[in-house]
Amino acid sequence: MPHVAIVIPVLNQLAYTQGCLRCLQPDIAAGVRVILVDNGSTDGTKEWLAARTGITVIRNEENRGCAPAWNQGVQAATGAARADAPGADWVVVLNNDVLLPAGWLAALLGAADRHGLDIVCPAMRERDQNYDFASYARDFMARLGAVVRRGGAHGVCFAVRRAVFEKIGGFDEAFRIGQFEDADFFRRARLAGFRTGVVGACFLHHFGSVTQDALSDTNRKRPYEAENRAHFRKKWKLGWARRRWEKAADGLRAWWWRTTEKSRYGHTLHEKWGGDRLLFY
Repeated sequence: MPHVAIVIPVLNQLAYTQGCLRCLQPDIAAGVRVILVDNGSTDGTKEWLAARTGITVIRNEENRGCAPAWNQGVQAATGAARADAPGADWVVVLNNDVLLPAGWLAALLGAADRHGLDIVCPAMRERDQNYDFASYARDFMARLGAVVRRGGAHGVCFAVRRAVFEKIGGFDEAFRIGQFEDADFFRRARLAGFRTGVVGACFLHHFGSVTQDALSDTNRKRPYEAENRAHFRKKWKLGWARRRWEKAADGLRAWWWRTTEKSRYGHTLHEKWGGDRLLFY
């Protein structure tokens, strides 16, 4: 395994953080550095994290939002803070509202090497965890282990080669609190010549926007999502016609991925429980 660090921003939602860290215990035991950035939690998260060993905690007294928290974690991960913790070759940015199967990290980075990816994301199933996760994950990864959506990416979990940060920098903190900072980062990486992809060799369960909803709670006072959308469009000069063209192209690509994966394997790399049935994306 290369040197790897995992960055997890949190704001309250202690039960999800505890579940995520339980999944990460084998990785922590194997020497993977786990960095939690606490954006001002008030639900006991601060005290619980302070009592943990084997992890690094960065504490903010207020909610700085997603991009600044990610940058704090990445800076801690890629700098050689001490002799036994050299700068990471890979940084995994991870939501706290996830479940991870045994061997997920080696599977994810192994797929990145096989497919020549610089940013790699796992497949996922979202919302209700109403199934046997361990057996489902094993079966899923066995069936779809060779599948890759080249050019795809998502913000729930993404592993980034250090070279990407060295060339394009970190996350744009002009995106306040949350929304669009991941899409902006992936766009910048692709334009710089880096390759992104979502792989079936690694699978996780995502309970669904718990991290983002917590970090974006201040939307009640200020419409950050609308402001971030406007900043994204202005930054990339996305007028009406270009937005329509990109939306159509993305929709066609997603349709092709979904259709071919479902017909060949009975699964897709993005699945979601829709209340009474499993939906495929």
